[in-house]
This record gives sequence, C-alpha cells and structure tokens, in this order.
Amino acid sequence: MTSHAMISGHRSALRPQLLLSEPQKRILWHLRTAGPTSRVQLAEAMGMNGATMTRVTQQVATLGLVEELAGNANAGRGRPMIPLAICGQGGWSAGATLHPGWLEIVIVDFAGTPLLRDSIPFTETDPKLFARMLDTRLRALVAQHGFMRGKFLGLGVAVAGYALNDDRNRRKMVDWLAPWNDVPLDEILGDALGMPVWVENDGTAAALAEYYQPRILGAYRSVLVFFLGHGVGAGLIAERDLFPGEHRNAGEVGRLFPGHGPRPSGIDLMRTLREAGVDISSLSDIDHLLESHADVIEAWADRVAAQLEQAVLSGIVWLDPGAVVISGALPQPILQGLAARLEAINATRDSSYLAATPQIHASTIGSAAVVIGAALAPIHAITAIRV
Repeated sequence: MTSHAMISGHRSALRPQLLLSEPQKRILWHLRTAGPTSRVQLAEAMGMNGATMTRVTQQVATLGLVEELAGNANAGRGRPMIPLAICGQGGWSAGATLHPGWLEIVIVDFAGTPLLRDSIPFTETDPKLFARMLDTRLRALVAQHGFMRGKFLGLGVAVAGYALNDDRNRRKMVDWLAPWNDVPLDEILGDALGMPVWVENDGTAAALAEYYQPRILGAYRSVLVFFLGHGVGAGLIAERDLFPGEHRNAGEVGRLFPGHGPRPSGIDLMRTLREAGVDISSLSDIDHLLESHADVIEAWADRVAAQLEQAVLSGIVWLDPGAVVISGALPQPILQGLAARLEAINATRDSSYLAATPQIHASTIGSAAVVIGAALAPIHAITAIRV
C-alpha cells in the first residue's frame, strides 16, 4: 500500500504496518548504533552463523530497510565484506505537535533523518479539528514531495499532558488544550487521519529524538533528557527503549517545580526578561537578546542550574544513565551554558566517587526535538528490541 493510500484510506488497527522478527530487529539496531557493518562482522556481533546472517539480511534487504554500500569489490560468495547500512528509503513517518497559535509537522525517513519541517498557523483547540487540519496538510506534503514512493509507517503526536489511568491515549493537558482532556486521542486522531497513531508526552518525544542523535545513539544504552520549553519535562531511554513508568508518566519532573514559583522553563526566562524591561512575546525572540541582555540571562541560568541540580542528581543516582541531555526550546548557547554548569556541579560533588558518572550534553536540535521525536515514535515502535 502506498503512503498516499494510507493517508486517504480507512484506519486499520493502530499497530505497526511492518512486523519484524527479533533477529531482524537486532540487526537493524546494530546497524543504527554501530553504523555500516559487513555481514561477517554482524554475524560475529550477533552470535549468528553465516548462513543465518545471510538469510536474515536478505529478508531486511528485500523489505528495503538496509542497503549495501561500496565495499570490497573482490568479496566472495555472499559478498560478506560489503558493509550494510540502514536505508532511509525503507520507509517514512510523520510527527506533529500543537503550539499556541501554530501546528508543526516533521517527516523523517527510516534512518531517522528529518526530510522536512513544516509549520502552519492554527488556533483551534478541538482535537477533531486538529486531526482534519493535519490530514489536509499531510496530503499536501505527500503530493508535493513524492513520499508516496516510500512506505508510510505511522504518525506520532507529541502532547503537553500526562497520562490518566495508565492510558497513554487519555491525558490531562495544559489549560489551553482543555478540549483534549481525557478523550481517546488515538481513536479521534486515527479515525480522522486513517493511519496508525502514537501519542507521546512532549518530554518523552524529545527524549526519543535526542537519543537518536548519532553522537548519543552509538555511545549510550540509557539516557536521561530534560526538556525546557513552555514548561519543564523529561524523558528516559533505558536499555535503548522508552521507559514509560508504571502509570506511563515517567519524567513528569514539572511536579518538582510548582507553577506559583520560579521554574526552569522558557516561559520563566521570558518573565525574567520582561521584569528587566524587555518587550518579548515569544521564545524565538530570546536568540536576539543573548548579547544585549547577557547579564540577565546568565543570572537566570545560574538559578536554573541550581534548581535542576537535585532533579538531575536524583535521575543519575536512581537510573545510572550513560548521559544526561539538556534540551529545550531555548537558544543553543543557553542550553550549552546550563549543561556546563550542571557538569561542573556534578564533577565537584563526585570528586571522590570512583565509578563512572554520566556526561552532560547540550542538545544540538533544541526546539525541534519534540516534533522529531514524535515522528520517530512509529519507527522506534517497529524496530526497538524489547528486553
């Protein structure tokens, strides 16, 4: 079925359209984390014999999920020394999220590479109207960019709200999205769009996007991500999979910072700048103030690092992640400054601790992390190894 037909057709069961065996998933994950690898090296890493490896790699190649790269032209039977790599053309998926006043969409290929990022004005808060607008926009993007030649794997939607009654599809949302409260979002969105839909908290979506960055994916099995946007959220990747928690609300760190006081968030930075006399109405305006109001921003970053210290430390001691990523809808110099402050605090505290501690990174994708992570949700659901 083409991607165009998937978008315009009747919704099937909300499950991945591509079902893979565990050996197939293991090979795909090895290629994602280690990069291009020959069949011989794959067989050694996977503990498979050569015949099994040849059969399984042929299967994923037939599905268009891996491709051969230029390698040893003199390779013999089975061409064992030609490296295999994830093939971006193996499929594509879309991600969407709603901001106050606008709708954002990203489409990624099977390799996790963003193919386009689109935004349109949108002020409605009814989830059915959101679904109709999203359907209309996706149809236009599919027609414009020719994605019908790939395999459509699903849609991820990132939302600003926590799960109710252990159900990821029913949530308590932020105030301006009250019509989304406690309704079956997968059914509402899936019925209108005619496609499999994954609903994720925006902090969880950001964590997925940050984990799929090459410098992180290839180096760590577990990563803790903090996302500073309009609010403050977090997400956890544990053993290369999303960790949802017992009630599907792992990472609800906003509860540590009540709304009646200063919070480590972009909105709080905007408030701080307004108190300093700046006329600012959007997080995107902060980038232009980095030099002119450096003292205000530096003081705010000092306070926020102190606020985040215990949240970061708690995550480190309980979860033992390989890395911590500071992400969010803030200019990268601010994210880098926060990461450096937290790294220094962590190093000072642990000066006598002899075991390894996680490195603290600043995001390189910033505000795009939420919608990119939403787009990656279907791909991750299809290929992740459950342990």
